[in-house]
Amino acid sequence: MELSLDAVNRDLGSDPEALVRWALEQGVRPICTTNFRPFEAVILHMVTRQRPDIPVVWMDHGYNTPATYRFADAVTERLGLNLITYLPRRSRAHREAVDGAMPGIDDPRHERFTREVKLEPFERALREMAPDVWFTALRAEDTPERARMAPVSRNADGLLKVSPLLYWSARDMYQYLQAHGLPNEFDYFDPTKVEEKRECGLHLQH
Repeated sequence: MELSLDAVNRDLGSDPEALVRWALEQGVRPICTTNFRPFEAVILHMVTRQRPDIPVVWMDHGYNTPATYRFADAVTERLGLNLITYLPRRSRAHREAVDGAMPGIDDPRHERFTREVKLEPFERALREMAPDVWFTALRAEDTPERARMAPVSRNADGLLKVSPLLYWSARDMYQYLQAHGLPNEFDYFDPTKVEEKRECGLHLQH
């Protein structure tokens, strides 16, 4: 199987729409994850054009900007997304009442915070939805770790992870948005990453 994935990465890795089409033929329970960060409408549009009812999974940690929540509603309505939201076990209000404000990335409590608000909800989504194909909007220019990833890989549990836009630049993303009249929003903040080029751990573990 790994040899065939090498061939897929070689032949389709730079053709996002063809890669989406191929990946949708590989399983019966595909999902697409989103965090509604800038340019997310690209992956959501590209995947739902071929599978309109695909479950779109959002781990809403509760610390998004007001603009991000408005953007999420706008994109969901515009594309008719089958949006499934996973929340942490505790609300933000509950967590802050007990533990205080969000810990900074240098605080030893930040790792536990990340697990609570992002990693645990995602692992719960995987258990409950049992996907066999996972679309993600990872791009190589996001972080050094992502630059070393392949467009298609298979994790230890056999889940096919597909990043059709891995080799696209911000310019490519912008041009796709323009071509299809899609919205965008740059007012975005991820409390588990804080710094733009820092990994939260989700894509390193899965």
